[in-house]
Amino acid sequence: MQRVCFLLKVRLERLDEYRRRHREVWPEMQEALSATGWHNYSLFLREDGLLVGYLETDDFEAARTAMAETDVNARWQAEMAPFFESLDGRPDEGMVALEEVFHLD
Repeated sequence: MQRVCFLLKVRLERLDEYRRRHREVWPEMQEALSATGWHNYSLFLREDGLLVGYLETDDFEAARTAMAETDVNARWQAEMAPFFESLDGRPDEGMVALEEVFHLD
């Protein structure tokens, strides 16, 4: 199982709305994430807008590709794009996996 961590930056003026939207993630979005191999997926948000994402998957690129092919993901990404700083496209395209340098099993 691959462990993946990534960073994004949420606009300060959108933090509360971002939190609210993630308390109400569409059931079909949650189902699509699970079906395409996103497991133990969590998002953590710092007060300065730093967003840390973590997930486990068999193959991150395959999971990203499968998710990108779903209709629900296209709709979700379009709604979420205005929340982020420094992105020229969809938020899911801005996810760059960090290098894992230590893991305690």
